[in-house]
Amino acid sequence: MPGKEKPPAPKTSDKDASATDTPEGERIAKVLSRAGIASRREAERLIELGEVKVNGKTITSPALNVTAKDKITVRGEPVGQPEPPRLWLYYKPEGLVTSASDEKGRDTVFDHLPEDMPRVMSIGRLDLNSEGLLLLTNDGELKRKLELPSTGWLRKYRVRVKGNPTEPEIEPLRKGITVDGDRFQPMEVKIDRHQGANAWLTVGLREGKNREIRRAMNHIGLTVNRLIRISYGPFRLNELEPGEVEELKPRVLREQLGLAEPEEAPKPVRKLAPRPGKAGTQSTGPGEDRAKPATRPMKPGEGLKQLSATWQKATRPPSGKGERPTSGRPARPSGPSARPGPRSGGPKKG
Repeated sequence: MPGKEKPPAPKTSDKDASATDTPEGERIAKVLSRAGIASRREAERLIELGEVKVNGKTITSPALNVTAKDKITVRGEPVGQPEPPRLWLYYKPEGLVTSASDEKGRDTVFDHLPEDMPRVMSIGRLDLNSEGLLLLTNDGELKRKLELPSTGWLRKYRVRVKGNPTEPEIEPLRKGITVDGDRFQPMEVKIDRHQGANAWLTVGLREGKNREIRRAMNHIGLTVNRLIRISYGPFRLNELEPGEVEELKPRVLREQLGLAEPEEAPKPVRKLAPRPGKAGTQSTGPGEDRAKPATRPMKPGEGLKQLSATWQKATRPPSGKGERPTSGRPARPSGPSARPGPRSGGPKKG
């Protein structure tokens, strides 16, 4: 006996499917990163340790999307809305660790930053014995973007080595070498000068493997005894002294990184004078278009009064020196309707 056929499942439109497959909002780790709490990887670690709560509930998996309506706390502290990206240039002194904390208790760069700085993260690293330019940012997404190998920014270093290297000796570095199984990409290497038992070089890299320059120099028989990073992409160390920090201007940051312009309050509009021929305006001469106040509407009869007053003013006899007394006789009418009288001093016709 044939069984009953099941009714066909209702069809789901592509629009409904996309709405159910794509949760609203952004991944929690990305939100924490943009808010400057930590990098994405560090944010995921905080979540796995149970230090992040969403709407009062502890989460243990970063596979969660959140929106602006959700209340997020990290170690009990509320997470606010992300601030605009900011970038600082910092001269890292030798002897500091580029880490938020050090298991050996050594001083970190973050222990020596000005107290009024917000929470920041380093873009890339400099090892304990290296110094020079270190970029700091409050934005985890900006940190991630600038650290990606695809960014391909050239990083330049002043390197002092023990010995007197020659061009043939440093040529392998320009072609790329393999050290202990690690393949180092070709470097830009220039011999600047020899100074006693040492030599100064300028080295350029487009990747940043751990202690890459020191290991590469040691591979060709040179020992690095000082290493200073002088630039990171378009950003330069310039005149900064060890321990000094300088924030990049927002306009420069937007230009160098191609960031979008922030929303600003509308600026006051400078009104131009209307062109001649429009109502309420009058041309004051060639090339001069100045706005005139618009004429108010006249009351009934007001135009006739003005016309009468103007006419009386125009037909009023002139006053001043040389005017003959009227001797009590009525004044001769003057104006367009008056007839010209006989010339003064001329013969009268009888």
